[in-house]
Amino acid sequence: MNAAEQKEQAKFYEELRQSVRSICRKYPDEYWRELDAQLAYPEAFVDEITKNGFLAALIPEEYGGSGLGILEASIILEEINRSGGNAGACHAQMYTMGTLLRHGSLEQKRAYLPKIADGTMRLQAFGVTEPNTGTDTTKLRTFAEKKGDKYIVNGQKVFISRAEHSDLMILLVRTTPIEQVKKKTEGLSVLLVDLKESVGNGLTIKPIRTMMNHATTELFMEDLEVPAENLIGEEGKGFRYILDGMNAERILIAAECIGDGRWFIERAANYSKERVVFNRPIGQNQGIQFPIAKAHVQIEAADLMRIKAAQLFDRGEPCGAEANMSKLLAADASWEAANAALQTHGGYGFTEEYDIERKFRETRLYQVAPISTNLILSYVSEHVLGMPRSY
Repeated sequence: MNAAEQKEQAKFYEELRQSVRSICRKYPDEYWRELDAQLAYPEAFVDEITKNGFLAALIPEEYGGSGLGILEASIILEEINRSGGNAGACHAQMYTMGTLLRHGSLEQKRAYLPKIADGTMRLQAFGVTEPNTGTDTTKLRTFAEKKGDKYIVNGQKVFISRAEHSDLMILLVRTTPIEQVKKKTEGLSVLLVDLKESVGNGLTIKPIRTMMNHATTELFMEDLEVPAENLIGEEGKGFRYILDGMNAERILIAAECIGDGRWFIERAANYSKERVVFNRPIGQNQGIQFPIAKAHVQIEAADLMRIKAAQLFDRGEPCGAEANMSKLLAADASWEAANAALQTHGGYGFTEEYDIERKFRETRLYQVAPISTNLILSYVSEHVLGMPRSY
């Protein structure tokens, strides 16, 4: 890419940021604060961000999307969090859609992608985690037995976000008992579930209250009927399909952490200049300066890894290590920025009106989900450094 092309690209990225910011300004801190207090879903915000095409960034133009890359998509989510909002309310639509796009049939893509792009349908629920298996995905117990032209699904899922606010869900099930497969990763399949039709007809959704407003639920499936035509890809190959979208997920979550980090740093720096104690702004003290400055350095470093991972992804090159490292670095950096912001604000940081405590709770999640930072370290140890597998 020559200098002129780089300049044009930088201009486009800035215009994209400004476009997202213009929408986010309509939804200030008070909007998110009230939703948090009520444990309510940001319906109005999600509708507007969808209608403006931002959640369809990764959907090809032929299906009504923008046909952009993962880097552009990550910028969109970063800016939502940087504005003080929470992209977790809708981010799954970007990476979950990839399973349908890359592995769905032509008929499935034609039927669903245009509706997802224009907001007629929401695909924001991702049913993988179970109470007794957690990250050990191959041991999941939800089973789908094919009977004629239907799959009969029985099982349970937990920590499934946005199920109450989605029309469709990507569901990972076992279709061949684990004791009957050669490799434990075999025999898993992906089904596209119509949530509106399923609730009350074999599917029960139970909300789970958590420390952050994340619309998290538990799912109970009892003889849930799913049309066989809703199978995505080949039966038994589902584990690979799910893994295929995890690099995108890591990169997008990293971007949200970077957005959070920049929000915390800006709030902390501004407050330190305004807050006067002992006849001087507290930001004059190195004890205040250094944690904020260090958090800024860490966020900028994490951003570079995010960009590298996204560029590799968009070129179709291997990026597992970079995607995982970007998520770890960004999650750690945003948490350090959160701590610096809370400490800088002192007692006011714990009050709702300053919004620090809300974002503090939100950003803590990302050291645990969608994958624990410890598991990322295990991945790097084994797959990058060649050390023995630890689990």
